[in-house]
Amino acid sequence: MRDNLDQWPSELRLRENGRILSVSFESGDTYDLSAEYLRVMSPSAEVQGHRREERLTIGGKRHCSVTGIEPVGTYAVRLIFDDLHSTGIFTWDYLHELGSRHVEKWAVYEAELKTKGLSRDRAGQA
Repeated sequence: MRDNLDQWPSELRLRENGRILSVSFESGDTYDLSAEYLRVMSPSAEVQGHRREERLTIGGKRHCSVTGIEPVGTYAVRLIFDDLHSTGIFTWDYLHELGSRHVEKWAVYEAELKTKGLSRDRAGQA
């Protein structure tokens, strides 16, 4: 049985040549998530690290796209990006969180870029 029926997706659709992932949930919530946002917020250990202080801030992903979506059981999808990053498992709850907390998470990301001397256009990580 599913734990949270409201955060169960009813549709995932790539738009704008993979630059946007539209996610609709059975609750009625719908989010358009940019590939850039999904890439820099990837739940992979490569990006998030194993501890909070290991988390990477990745720049230079403004123009990235999602090239594939693979189901992972019944609880998540693996997104494949044009830079070949594919190790993040995006659960339905995490996709909902990314949508519902987009403004807050994006502001933190942009502040981290500035603090670390990175840019959305220039590749790099810190």
